[in-house]
Amino acid sequence: MAISILILTLNEETNIGACLDALGPAGGFAGFDDIVVFDSLSKDRTVEIARAKGARIVERPFDNWAGHQNWAMDNIEFRNPWVFYLDADERMTPELREEILRIARDSARPEVAFYCGRKNYFLGKWIRHAMPPGMIMRFFKPGKIRFERLVNPVPVIDGPHGYLRNYFEHYNFSKGITEWFDKHNKYSLFEAMEGMKLREKPVGLGALFSGDRFERRRALKELSFRLPLRPLVKFLYMYVLKRGFLDGRAGYTYCKLQSMYEYMIVVKMRELERRERGLPV
Repeated sequence: MAISILILTLNEETNIGACLDALGPAGGFAGFDDIVVFDSLSKDRTVEIARAKGARIVERPFDNWAGHQNWAMDNIEFRNPWVFYLDADERMTPELREEILRIARDSARPEVAFYCGRKNYFLGKWIRHAMPPGMIMRFFKPGKIRFERLVNPVPVIDGPHGYLRNYFEHYNFSKGITEWFDKHNKYSLFEAMEGMKLREKPVGLGALFSGDRFERRRALKELSFRLPLRPLVKFLYMYVLKRGFLDGRAGYTYCKLQSMYEYMIVVKMRELERRERGLPV
């Protein structure tokens, strides 16, 4: 059984070619006979490149991550029961391809979705320690999935889920540091808005000890919005506790960038709070 591939894009001419090449050409190669590029009205050559490599194009203006992905679940007619979702700066690996194809062929499996880890690369180096492959839901049956949150969406799964053993690769800085800052400047506002919602929500401490690794990760993220000195805590967690120092200079820089991102969220949450109270910003 083949698998459909969903790739979200916006001005990704730098990445889309390599992303598609890692899958192989559409038309049955490597088990992916349905490659859908879901484009947010790119102004560069993204669509041209994707179409030339055999992908079919679906276009829609981007609103927010959950809204965009839910629209895809509701409106894109995938040709296969299973879909694997990638961003343009991510790459399928042969090992992961074989694993998901085995799952798709096994109609007796009860799972309707699978979480998958990703290897994050920076300065030509896999950030093995500071940012180990966290689990993200990427392989699923579209009718069984909904998404929540404005950014870094979390899935609501209608049925049992599992975890894949193999990883895909993530080149988050493929368009340079400046683009990373531009992107995370936007992300941080969405994260600040999500953080504001948590003020009225009780802390689910029990989920920190859940047997499900995704529930533990989500609970830890929610708890982090309430911690003082969040940027410092984030740096110490990644660089010291997770041993990011073993990743060398790339690891140190990566941890500092993540700490800066946390500070951007904190500052924007304070700004939103002051606006709510009618105070000058």
